[in-house]
This record gives sequence, C-alpha cells and structure tokens, in this order.
Amino acid sequence: MTNAVADALNWITDDLNQLAAQELLRQRREVVPLTDGRCRVDGVEVWDCASNDYLDLARDPRVTAAAAAAMTSHGVGATASPLVCGRTDLHRNLEQALARFEGAETAILFPTGMAANIGTVSALAGADDVVFCDRLNHASLVDGCRLSGAKLRVYHHTELTRLDDWLTKEEATRRKFIVTDSVFSMDGDHAPLPQLCEIADRHAAALIVDEAHGTGVFGEHGRGVAELQGVEDRVTVRIGTLSKAIGALGGFVTGSQALIDFLWNKARTQVYSTALPPAVCAAALASIQIIESEPARRERLLQNAAFFRERLSALEVTAYPGSSGPIVPVALQDPHAAMMVAEQLFVDGFLVGAIRPPTVPKGTSRLRITLRSSLARDVLERFATAVANRVHTVSKNK
Repeated sequence: MTNAVADALNWITDDLNQLAAQELLRQRREVVPLTDGRCRVDGVEVWDCASNDYLDLARDPRVTAAAAAAMTSHGVGATASPLVCGRTDLHRNLEQALARFEGAETAILFPTGMAANIGTVSALAGADDVVFCDRLNHASLVDGCRLSGAKLRVYHHTELTRLDDWLTKEEATRRKFIVTDSVFSMDGDHAPLPQLCEIADRHAAALIVDEAHGTGVFGEHGRGVAELQGVEDRVTVRIGTLSKAIGALGGFVTGSQALIDFLWNKARTQVYSTALPPAVCAAALASIQIIESEPARRERLLQNAAFFRERLSALEVTAYPGSSGPIVPVALQDPHAAMMVAEQLFVDGFLVGAIRPPTVPKGTSRLRITLRSSLARDVLERFATAVANRVHTVSKNK
C-alpha cells in the first residue's frame, strides 16, 4: 500500500479508537453451532441465548438431510439471478409452500430478509408518495423507505393519533404507505396491527408488515402477529424471513398475483441478485413442513418464554414492558454495563447479545436475550439466576 493510499484512509483508525473508547466497537467471533441449544464460541461451549433459531430447526436432522440431498442433485450455487436461469424447481416448490402456509395466492423469494424489505418498499413507493415508518423498524425497512425517494415521516406505534393526523394532512398525496415490523426485534413488543389497519383503511393507505420475528412463532398456525391479531386479510403486503424461526436463509413476500408479478419486475434486490442456493430452498421447505406438523415446538417456545419472564420477575429483574415471546430485552442503559454483563454471563456459560447504539438509541443499551424451544426448565432457571446476579451487581456498582 502506497503512502498516498494509506493517508487517504488514516481517519479510519481514529474512528475505530473512538468506537472502542465508547464500548461500541464490534468484534468478530467464531461460532460453531452444536445440538440441544448450545454453541462453541472461540472454543468455549455455552448455551446459545443470542440467536434467532427459535424453533431449533437450523440443525434439525430432517432439515439438514433435505439440504444435503438438494446439494447432491442441484449443486451449491444457483449460478444466476432468478429471472435469468437461477430459479429451480426447488425455488418454485418453496414459493408454492410459502403461499400455502401464508394463505396467499403466490409468493416471491429474496436472497435475504434485508433484501426483501429494501426491495419491496423501494419498488412500491416513489417520489410522489409518502411513507410512514415506525421509529423502531428494522434498519432494512428504514433503508427501503429512504431509497424509495418518497417523503418520509417517522411515527411511533404508541402514538397512533399523530400518525392519523399526519395521514389526514397527506390526503392529496398520490400513494400512502404505513411500514412496520410485526415484532420489534430489539424491544420484543408487537405492532398494534388492528389499529394500524383501521388507520390505513380510513386514509386509503397500504399497510406493509414485516413478520421477520413473527413467522413460525405467533398465531394458531405460526403465520405471525397478523394471524395472532386477526388481521391477515387486512394487511396489504406481508413480508417474511426464512433465517429466523425457519432456520434457513432468505426473505419472501406473499400476496396477490399482481403484487408478486410487480415485484418480479421492479424489486431491484431480487432482479439483480443471484437466487438462493437450491439447498437452502430445500431446507426451508423441510422446516415449513415441520412447523405445520409440529405445533408443540411453537407452544414449548412460548411456554419457555413465559416461564423465563416469570423467573426474572421473581428475581426482581424486569424485561422491557410490552415484550412477549422469545425476545427478552433487559435494560442496562449504558453500553459499558451491557458489555460487562454479557461478558460475565458468557463466563457463566450463556451467550447473550449486548445491544448498543446505533442499533438502539443512545441511553437504551440492553441485553437482548432470545429463547429457544429446546431449552430445558432447569437451564432456564440457572440462566435467570445468572442474569439476576449479574444485573444486580452492576446496578449496585453504578
């Protein structure tokens, strides 16, 4: 590297040092998934309470066998974008399975959940439109709103009167979109979809809902929060993710034939991306079949979540108000405290996420604990006790 090249990037070292001083520097770790809810992190075996593999499907033998068989028959990569020659029979079968599972006419696949959100929102909304984006939406929804070129207004799902008023002022705008997660991934609470549907209907707005953390977890059939809250037929666009409860990779949108045909032609993150590996499609197909045939997994997951919250409460640790299901955030405010407690819990044998800005607003750093269906009650009991001990110790020393 020449001196001129090095000088052009010398500011990076200063920025990295500043991040480190603020306890905001991210580091890479090597994680090896194991069985029964455990993993090995940099050579140390711990309970995995940080991943989104809620139903323990990522390493289910039926899922891995389906992927292995597809790799033998179809090879590793899809070799091209879906519109060229990357869409195989496995992609078609997965699209059909997702449409059936979601009770929709058809579906479209994306290489990631992030690509599904960015591609869908930016394809549907344009410069003459307005998008209303929840303040706590995932970064991919925020980026999709920004990239659309539409007028952007940010609301919070606890202040829907303001959203209603803003929509009233935008009555003359060409198209109006309300964009929301169904489960807010860092707070663990649910969007009030019935109220959002009413507001959308009142103002002729389209409601776009990302069920990333809802699919496979909530609802009678595991279709998500829209099913749980009884508004599936009132949501305009439903986006989902294959990389969380389904345990694979990719994103998808289900809906009418016209909507899906539009996205096939207009969603740039799908048109210009190589298709999902066929083996991933086979794995996701197997996972969906398990979700449909084994509702006890979902029931056990939610029971584990309720039990863990009860134990935390008994030990005088409060999860975020309104959170439910497998995402259990514990507030620590300060990024140094969040990192310290996460490191101490790792010593105790539990891997948890220490979430800090910019992922969450300044002053709201937290532990983001995620639970799985396979965790036994005695493990959850030990885990809750460890969390309480570490959190109380840090609080006393502030």
